[in-house]
Amino acid sequence: MGKVHPKVDEAIETLNMRDNPTRRRLLAGTGLVSAAGAASALLAACSSSSSTHAAVATNGSNPFPAVPNQKYYFNNHADTNQFFTPTKYGYSDAVALLGLPAPTWGGSATSADSEMVSFMNTAISAKAAGIATPVIDSSMATPVKNAMDAGIPVVTYNADGIYTHGVPQIYTNRLAYVGQALYLSGQAMGNQIKTLIPGGGEIVIFIATPGTGNIQPRYDGAVSVLGSSYHVSEVATSTVDGTELSTEKSYLLGHKGTLKGAFAVDSGSTANLTAALKGTGVSIPAGGFDTDPRTLAGLQDGTMKFSIFQDPYLQGFLPTLYLYLYNLSGAQLAPPDTDTGLTVLTPSNVATMLKTSRFQGGSSAQMYIPRPSGAINQPVGTTST
Repeated sequence: MGKVHPKVDEAIETLNMRDNPTRRRLLAGTGLVSAAGAASALLAACSSSSSTHAAVATNGSNPFPAVPNQKYYFNNHADTNQFFTPTKYGYSDAVALLGLPAPTWGGSATSADSEMVSFMNTAISAKAAGIATPVIDSSMATPVKNAMDAGIPVVTYNADGIYTHGVPQIYTNRLAYVGQALYLSGQAMGNQIKTLIPGGGEIVIFIATPGTGNIQPRYDGAVSVLGSSYHVSEVATSTVDGTELSTEKSYLLGHKGTLKGAFAVDSGSTANLTAALKGTGVSIPAGGFDTDPRTLAGLQDGTMKFSIFQDPYLQGFLPTLYLYLYNLSGAQLAPPDTDTGLTVLTPSNVATMLKTSRFQGGSSAQMYIPRPSGAINQPVGTTST
């Protein structure tokens, strides 16, 4: 090993440089016998080290080289809704692992097309490295195409269009979709309803925003399997928490003599259903979607008979990872369509979801959650795609 100038050795320790190629070149000491040479080499090395580690996580485990412009944008149709808290934790964890800047989050709080399109245009003008967006209707077709035409990769999440008679209308030329198979999840709900109310009858399905691609497919899927013995009312509740509760209570009180079951196809309407049932004294089978703490409490006490989980954390983590790998690989690693799950939670299996965590959005703390001991109960697979 050549001689290392004392100032270089001192600076290396002061800067706490990691054990990496830059440090090893400096410690080799080639040409660093003069103060001037040492200073020049150290400046160059620090610049190189900064560039090399621009995309390295704080734990130093990221083996990937730096990738220029890794600023991502997440568009959303309910950008203030607490359902998407784990989605934000998901992309925050992904960028922390990869050493990337925090994504920009925005869109609309009320599923307003104009606001979502405006956010997309902002991302395009900013020359985003990638965009993740729900597609709740056809309004996203043009901005997604504009982004792709500008060389900005787009991945959809949470919603990927609507369904017409069970046939998906995707609208966009996005790279891939990350989220639940929404029509199939609605059919799963319909089958749960048939089990709970085998004889048919009058039921209600509450929905925040009828017609939008994030939740309408669930209603349509449920109705497709229920059959003519069920008389289903679709009741809009809005995206405002207090309005959802009052709407549900009013409907339950007005139909308590004939209603056989009450269900919901979105997180907010499901979460409020427990309080609506208790507040009106109506005791009928009920169920819905997602893992809001109020929904989990309803499952625990038996007020709610089921809730279907779609994993919003992965809907933030995976789009970030997919967009990064697409950029890193020069588009060789095209992102895959990814179903984030269709897990039916019931009072008998909800225990695994009760630990407060980032994964459900109830806590910001990073933590390790030990898996339940014993056998892993999983049904035999029905598809390998």
